[in-house]
Amino acid sequence: MEEADIVVVGAGSGGSAAAGRLSEGGRYSVAVLEAGGRNTGWRTRMPGMMPFQSDATNWAFETVPQPGLNGRRGYQPRGRGLGGSSAINAMLYVRGHPWDYDQWAALGCPGWAWKDVLPWFKVCEHNVRGADAFHGDAGPLWVSDQQDAHPGSHAFIASAQQLQVPHNPDFNGAHQEGAGLYQVTQKNGERWTAARAYLGDGKPPANLNIVTGALTEHILFEDGRVWGVSYRRGRQRHTIRARRAVVLAGGVFQTPQLLMLSGIGPARHLADHGIRPMVDRPAVGTNLQDHLDYVAAFDCARGDFLGRHMKAQLRSLGAMWRWMRYRRGAMTTPYAEAGAFLRTRPDLPAPDIQLHFLIAIVEDHGRAPVKTQGFSCHACVLRPESRGTVRLASCNARTAPLIDPGYLSDPRDMQRMLDGVRMMYRILEAPALAAYGPVDRNPIDMNDDEALDRLIRARADTIYHPVGTARMGSDAEAVCDPQLRVRGVEGLYVADASVMPRLIGGNTNAPSIMIGARAAEFIKADLAR
Repeated sequence: MEEADIVVVGAGSGGSAAAGRLSEGGRYSVAVLEAGGRNTGWRTRMPGMMPFQSDATNWAFETVPQPGLNGRRGYQPRGRGLGGSSAINAMLYVRGHPWDYDQWAALGCPGWAWKDVLPWFKVCEHNVRGADAFHGDAGPLWVSDQQDAHPGSHAFIASAQQLQVPHNPDFNGAHQEGAGLYQVTQKNGERWTAARAYLGDGKPPANLNIVTGALTEHILFEDGRVWGVSYRRGRQRHTIRARRAVVLAGGVFQTPQLLMLSGIGPARHLADHGIRPMVDRPAVGTNLQDHLDYVAAFDCARGDFLGRHMKAQLRSLGAMWRWMRYRRGAMTTPYAEAGAFLRTRPDLPAPDIQLHFLIAIVEDHGRAPVKTQGFSCHACVLRPESRGTVRLASCNARTAPLIDPGYLSDPRDMQRMLDGVRMMYRILEAPALAAYGPVDRNPIDMNDDEALDRLIRARADTIYHPVGTARMGSDAEAVCDPQLRVRGVEGLYVADASVMPRLIGGNTNAPSIMIGARAAEFIKADLAR
């Protein structure tokens, strides 16, 4: 039987950070089981390639039909392979607002207030701007400025300023509100995934064993204590013994799926699938929250925005050559180069709307071909009231779970979305961007609530920030305690965004890495006792 001191299931953002930090110093042997591949090719390393559409790097989940979206199924891409979603995302480094973490603490998660998590963000970070009160410069996760942002992105910021939205050069600094360019998780022009940051960038330490192509099927525990996991690699089934701990980091959909497949979850639901309930934990797979997002898209003959027509394709070839030679130019783009954080009401404790400005037209998550060039802009509600679930579709780990975000099931979210979309359009219609002569692909009367409601329900979908399905808390119903231990099974931990009790006001990759790093410290403290 294979053995390790600690087994980490999943090498995404949280899992990579947890495994890397647990292996430091060589005290513990750590095995990482990752269902996907190594994600080391140039298509992953070149930022502008966005390996989003490859089945090899994307689980490409779908939701169940969403009544709030006219019965449509939503798309739920999740990274597959080393680095997880940090290998396919837009690389935006955003932590959220301090108020978010203070709310976590108030909800029963002591040790997770802003004053507690800020030092950990700094420990993780290697910001090219250097260290200050808000940033670190010695961590493994490289955070860089965009060196070759498109002029249209600067025009978006100028348009916001023309409406008295302040320019914000650092969304992770003293203030979040305003418009600016995003910093990105890149190192010298290359995508810098969590795996590259924490797992040795292709050269892991001797005490860290990375097993790819390994789909974990069950957590193995006895008398309330975890002792290993079983996994499938190709046609063979394996068992690996964990002498000290098991860390789950399969992500917001697959962590609760694995818990339920192992008999930890809602007893009645497990029994319906022929699974013996070992730990009745109704909260497993509940509390799903996500950022629903509306995309406005504009054809634009001027400005050399990205597109799929011949001239744009030739420009892309030239940009690829420049990246290959210098690691500079248009292929370092995250596409969502600029953005803004806005308040729909001045009395709110934090911005409640986030905008992402893209230098290309995006339809159906980039899956629908668009031959014209132009730009698009996304508006999402940062703290939705709607809640959803993750449930088993079968007792086979290879079958995708049933994902139901419950989009717009709470009417307050639609009202906030209406306000946010209107704020976005006012920026897009300001003179700096209007100079490009954009033509709206989905024109609508912004004063007509019913028409705008219908348009949002017809086009909105995720902006890829699901959280919360194995939430932490001090209450007896919480899946994990604030030290990320799974209640009811000793030695079992969770180290991904599923532990978040509430969705933060921003992108979730940086917080997931912070959670993974903190999980490692909690585990080491427990093992030292």
